[in-house]
Formats: sequence, structure tokens, C-alpha cells
Amino acid sequence: MAISDSVKTNLQKSSWIRKMFEQGALLKNEFGADNVFDFSLGNPNLEPPKEFFDVLQEEAAMCSPGRHGYMPNVGYADAREKVAEYVSEQHGLDLFTEHIVLTCGAGGALNVLFKTLLDPGDEVIVPSPYFVEYNFYIGNHGGICKTVPTDENFLLDTAAIAEAITEKTKAVLINSPNNPTGRIYSAESLRALGTVITDASSRLNKEIYLISDEPYAKIVFDDAVVPSVLQVCPNSLLLTSYSKDLSIPGERIGYIAVNPKLEPLDDLMSGLAFAQRTLGFVNAPAIMQRIIARLQGTTVDTTLYQNKRDLLCGLLGDMGYNFVRPEGAFYLFPESPIEDDVQFVQDLQEEKILVVPGSGFGRSGHFRISYCVDDAVITGSAEGFERVARKYGLV
Repeated sequence: MAISDSVKTNLQKSSWIRKMFEQGALLKNEFGADNVFDFSLGNPNLEPPKEFFDVLQEEAAMCSPGRHGYMPNVGYADAREKVAEYVSEQHGLDLFTEHIVLTCGAGGALNVLFKTLLDPGDEVIVPSPYFVEYNFYIGNHGGICKTVPTDENFLLDTAAIAEAITEKTKAVLINSPNNPTGRIYSAESLRALGTVITDASSRLNKEIYLISDEPYAKIVFDDAVVPSVLQVCPNSLLLTSYSKDLSIPGERIGYIAVNPKLEPLDDLMSGLAFAQRTLGFVNAPAIMQRIIARLQGTTVDTTLYQNKRDLLCGLLGDMGYNFVRPEGAFYLFPESPIEDDVQFVQDLQEEKILVVPGSGFGRSGHFRISYCVDDAVITGSAEGFERVARKYGLV
């Protein structure tokens, strides 16, 4: 085969999420979609809010010259200004247009950032469990993904992160609310992490960056708050997308917000613009930039996701499944009743229930349920979950 060895290797390690999604398509074709309970993919099932469609129609109807031409690689200045104003308000810092890069979603943002930061062999520390695509995003640019386990409740182990930092460390990448656990890292733990990174940077006489991937930051429950990563470390960056809070993952729009205190700031911003162009993203979609500029702070009705969480947790809790109740996002990460989480997922698949083994997220002995689905999928899966629970003596 003519493809590269690295791509061959990555194909063999490719995402369990996609594998289960593809298996789900086969089952739906065989048994009918209503008889398959697919919790594999984090694809929002809520439609975008009405405001999105209103602004989309208005922007699409405008015909002034140059609206569909090239733009600065970092995005339109007026759209970046609106994002900067919103981030400043939310995080209590003064960010301006020059601190924002509009990107092709959070995945595009991560690739642009790692292209800018990483030399071959540089390490990025990632708490596990974690979104498995981080492996590939980091590896795309010669870096090494170095995982450090979180504690038994999936919260940051800052002492373990401190121990993992070496001369090769370039960044620590966190994700809160977390995929796959739905946990939100506390302000106290973020402050401790910021201190760890600042102290290590001083000790090693090198810049180490704190990167926070936050596409679920607006999907929080029970009045939870996502603390500001920009407040805990000067060399910090916030990356996000509008895929989840506006339910527009197919539109590929997000941004990088850079702490104004970051060093070396000018070099980094120039590098981000260069990487965005040379990676071929060039810039985020023009019409989406104009739309999100007018929708800062707008979200889907997150209480609908909270209701789904409560419904699912109620059902599985009554069956004896053990889990940490998520505070945000739309994922539940229960313990598998047997050590072999892959086998357990296969048992659920026999009941036409599709979930993802925790080993695919760097935490074996668990499984991920993506509950951004119709309520009927949750209630319809109950009998199958219960049969498997009885098989392993949970009820």
C-alpha cells in the first residue's frame, strides 16, 4: 500500500467512536433505526437556536462586494473584536482583536496551535481519560501525547502532572467540561495547575503553555461554572468552537483566545497566522465569522441536555451502574461491571446498544455514553441495559 507508515499505524489505532458509529449504521440498516440505541457519537441532536437561522438568512441575503473573497488569515477584524469583547467579559481580562484567531472549529484550532508550538519530540501532557483525537492532532506536528491519569473521580492530579513535566514538555492540554466524563475542573485545581506550570517554566528556563479545549463550556448543569483558565497562568490559551453551544458542528467555526500576558506574544500570534495559512485552513468560513460575531453568548437550551442527563442517570442508577454524575457536556462515563470494557461494550451491542469502551479514551474499565440523543433512545435502551446489568449481578 502506498500510504505512509504513520497513517497506516494511526488507522490501526483509529477512534473507537467512529468504529462504533459505523457499526451502528450497519445495525440500523439491518434492524431499523428505531430498534438501535446509538450513544456512540457526540453529534448534538438539538437544532440551532432561532437566532442563528435569523442571522443566517440576513447574512446570506447581503450582496455587497467582497463578502466572499479572501480575508486576513486570522479572520475578519470586526468578528474577532466581538469575540474578544465577549471573552474579556467572561474571563475578566482585557483581550483585544489581536488576541483572537478565528479557526475551522476546535479541531482546526488545536492543529494550528500545535503546528505553531511543537518541534519534533516535544511533549504535550494530557490528563486521561481524554478525547482520543488529541493523539493525532499532536502527532500531526511531530509531538508526543503524554497522558497522566486523573484521580478516581476524574479530577486533576496536579502532583502527577508536575512529576510528568520534563525538559521535553511544551504544553499541558486540558478539556473541561471533559469528554468523556462531563467533569468540570475546579478553580482550586486550575490555580494549582497554573502554579505547577509557572514553577516548572521557571525551573527549566523555558516556556510551558497551558491550553484549555472548551467546546462544552456553555453546556453546564445545576448552575455549575467553568473557571477561567486565563486567570491562572500567563502562558495560557483558550480554544473552543460553536459546534456544541449553537449545534452547528458541520459549519466548522471556532477560535483561539490568547492570554495578553503570554510570552512571546507577537511571535506566537504571527506563528498562528502562518500555520493557519500553510496548513490549508486559510481561514474560518466567511459567513460563519459574520454570524457568530452577532451571536456571542447565544446557546441552545442546555436544560434539555440536563434533563437527558437526569433521565439517563436515574435509569442506570436504579440498575446498579456506578458512575460520577457529570456536571457538563453530554457524556456519562460509567464503570464497566467487568474489567474487560471492550467485552462489556460487545454485550451491550448484542442488545443493539452502542456505546464506546473507556479504553478508547485512555481509561479502561469504563464506557462512554453520549446522551445527546432523543429521549426515546434513552428510554428505549433501558431494557437492554437492565438485561446486561442482571447478567453481571448489578441488580
